[in-house]
Amino acid sequence: MKRVGVIGGGQLAWMMGSAANKLGVELIVQTPSMNDPAVSIAQDTVLAKIDDAHATEILAQKSDVITFENEFVNLEALSLLENQGVYFRPKLDALKPLLDKYHQRCYLQKLGLPVPQFFALEHQENLLSKIDNLGFPLVLKSRRHGYDGQGTFIIHDLATLQAKIELDKNTNTEFLIEEFIPFERELAVIAARSLDGKIVIYPVVETQQEQQVCRRVIAPADITSEQAAAAEAIARTLLDSLEVVGVFGIELFLTADGQVLVNEIAPRTHNSGHFSLDACETSQFEQHLRAVCGLSLGNPALQCAGAVMVNLLGYETSQSDYQSQRQQLAAIPQAHVHWYGKTESRPGRKLGHVTVLLNNHNQKDAEAIARTVESIWYPS
Repeated sequence: MKRVGVIGGGQLAWMMGSAANKLGVELIVQTPSMNDPAVSIAQDTVLAKIDDAHATEILAQKSDVITFENEFVNLEALSLLENQGVYFRPKLDALKPLLDKYHQRCYLQKLGLPVPQFFALEHQENLLSKIDNLGFPLVLKSRRHGYDGQGTFIIHDLATLQAKIELDKNTNTEFLIEEFIPFERELAVIAARSLDGKIVIYPVVETQQEQQVCRRVIAPADITSEQAAAAEAIARTLLDSLEVVGVFGIELFLTADGQVLVNEIAPRTHNSGHFSLDACETSQFEQHLRAVCGLSLGNPALQCAGAVMVNLLGYETSQSDYQSQRQQLAAIPQAHVHWYGKTESRPGRKLGHVTVLLNNHNQKDAEAIARTVESIWYPS
């Protein structure tokens, strides 16, 4: 039996649970709290912070291979373990160009992949001329540790930018500035690469954000075959260049003139692929375990005409498990409710998701179902 160590014990690790049982894999998680979702499905837990490399050494002793639920790790410290023979999948070299968003942008540009214009906010000199080239609004991003909209700011004028820079001067936060893309829609694609270099790609999806947090995902996206092919080509180029083993999520912009640009890379399973648990022959979580365990990859195809996934986000601070709303959601035809078992709700926190399978691929129907879900979940 393969023992897979997972750095991180949140919902992404928790959703590996049923796939691990199916494949005969034991999961051991490194996570800071016994209340974290994946503790309930893990065979063993190393209770420690995600970036605690000493704890990861203990995790390695309990595991045949180690993978990642998130990217908030100390690569330099983990490299010492890799040099001692610990297997990380994806390997650390595949993560190095991606964890800093400025370095990620540079790497994508070097590969010839289409990205927004950008520069690092390292020095104040020439700042005005660089901003003039981009114009307002522009996007200010923390180079490390941003997720679910955290660390990303839409800036509309110079005074706001200067105030934000001044406010964060003493936090040692490094920033990236990039052009604001007036996109037609946001897209994402999940791709997996096996130990022997085979790549499988899930259907390209549309993601809909509110306050820079994903609210809903529609699968497949209502785009042309050429646009889907462009997204798939980006995924193949990236995964082959990095020699990835495992699942990556790739967030994209579709511009008004039909161009597909790379927004960000997530070197792990991703929120945009949650629909695959119920709608695809092989979920992204099973696919990831298959890859890191050296197994053949599964079929990523949809088993239905389409699906809509809606994130159940916290809208208050409470200890409620929202049992009544969850029962109402489960009563929606072809709905599948996934509740992450978190003990505390707070505004914006991902508490669960619901996926509704569709009998036809229709954007209006998908959006209507999303509105129904949200009318049940959020108080009027």
